[in-house]
Amino acid sequence: MEGIELRPWEEGFTVPERFNMVSLLLERHLEQGHGKRIAVYTQDEKITYQQLYELTNRAGNALVNLGIEPEQRVILLLPDGPEFVATFLGAMKIGAVPVPINVLATPSDLTYFLNDSRAKVVVVGQEFLPKVAAIGKQCALLRHVVVVGDDPGENLSFRKLIDESASKLDVFPTHKDDASYWLYSSGTTGQPKGVIHLHHDLVFCVETWGYHVARFTPDDICYCVPRLFFSYGLNMALYLPLYYGAAVALSPHRQEPALVLENIRRYRPTLFFSVPTSYGQILREIEDKGIEADLSSVRYCVSAGEALPGPLYDRWLRRFGIEILDGLGSTEVGWVYISNIPGKVKRGSSGSLLPGYKSKIVDDAGQEVRPGEVGNLMVSSDSLPPGYWNKHEKTKETFLGTWMRTGDRYAIDEEGYFFYGGRADDVLKVSGIWVSPLEVEQALLEHEAVAECAVIGHEDEMNLIKPKAFVTLRAGFRPDRELIVALQKAVKERLAPYKYPRWIEFVDELPKTVTGKIQRYKLRQLQNKPPADFS
Repeated sequence: MEGIELRPWEEGFTVPERFNMVSLLLERHLEQGHGKRIAVYTQDEKITYQQLYELTNRAGNALVNLGIEPEQRVILLLPDGPEFVATFLGAMKIGAVPVPINVLATPSDLTYFLNDSRAKVVVVGQEFLPKVAAIGKQCALLRHVVVVGDDPGENLSFRKLIDESASKLDVFPTHKDDASYWLYSSGTTGQPKGVIHLHHDLVFCVETWGYHVARFTPDDICYCVPRLFFSYGLNMALYLPLYYGAAVALSPHRQEPALVLENIRRYRPTLFFSVPTSYGQILREIEDKGIEADLSSVRYCVSAGEALPGPLYDRWLRRFGIEILDGLGSTEVGWVYISNIPGKVKRGSSGSLLPGYKSKIVDDAGQEVRPGEVGNLMVSSDSLPPGYWNKHEKTKETFLGTWMRTGDRYAIDEEGYFFYGGRADDVLKVSGIWVSPLEVEQALLEHEAVAECAVIGHEDEMNLIKPKAFVTLRAGFRPDRELIVALQKAVKERLAPYKYPRWIEFVDELPKTVTGKIQRYKLRQLQNKPPADFS
């Protein structure tokens, strides 16, 4: 890439008009003679850059053979593994647009994603195939279902398509402002928003963070608990390691604490990425069950997705002697733009603004607040998307010229460190994933016992936010433990499991305005002590 020696945060840095991000992630390393380097560790496999390059080419050619054209979307419903990476990069390489989907998505979620994106093909792991089968003919534009697994049934076999496709593929000459990938983000009430990222966007994200925070090298091995379908996982387990010619350890399984510790022992990562909830679970696994943990290979631990509580940072530092580098990023910005730096961590903060980004904290009238005052955080960057797919009004509300309303409330101290002050709306961040209270409330209202309900965020014993529901009951139902369990089960059956309310508190009535709107702030004031956790 012309001008690659320049840093994106330096004045004068440009991306060529014709540019495809895959060229920096694969072609560049082969041209430099690094094809034998390990790119992916997974299970008992070691996949080199040459092998990943060829698998990507075969995946791209397979999509072309199915009739997929530039700019068309390709849905990925896959576990973490080489098939995900190759399909994602293969779609980008032919000028198509990969759209990773949360593997916890319900059939109704998947129907929305397929219809909204107008995808003609979905590449799905065999274990998730029942979700696709359940939507039947609700997706009129869907033409092909490609299954990664041994039993595709009546669908197309990923392995067969790969074997029948050529291992050579030219990079499609996308424009730097062509769409490169989408991710769906459910920030507020209503349907998820398709965030459109362009081919040039991630150059600014990965180079800036990799250089200023982690000091990435080709010798690094990354292990990331958040999955590839998240913006966090996609950056840390695909873009960053491949950009720098490093390696990544991928696991297709649910990242339970015991498995995480085993994978750290197995792959010996130098960089470990997780979310505060997972860090807390790992500590609990060690402290309560006496499981040994060996993090001697890890030079940095990184946290994002939700604010890292100070006490949790202290416990991890005492246990392992490794700082957790907490940071703030978003799907829209592309990656972390505020971060703690090694050796300069300020406990309880999200860190300081990275070079190449601009920020301001404003009041509701748009005027900048003084240091120490909490206000609405706004950010500006070359990595911001052009908008949300088919969400014109939401795009206008979020993006103001070169600035973006993050929806986060922050204060900045005299040294330039940012401190989280909550959300400007009622949306919750649970285990690093956005959860709309309205969605949980609607699921609760499906139960015959619920007359009214309201969901807010509540801190657990680790100072992490989880959903809590206040419920008024219909006549004939009695509040007890059995009913709490039944309501939690009902939500789990309708929504992704992480969205269920960890606590349910029964009340005679919900506080409301004169117009009947529930006053959530009053519910937050009711929480003088944590209710019993029946999860």
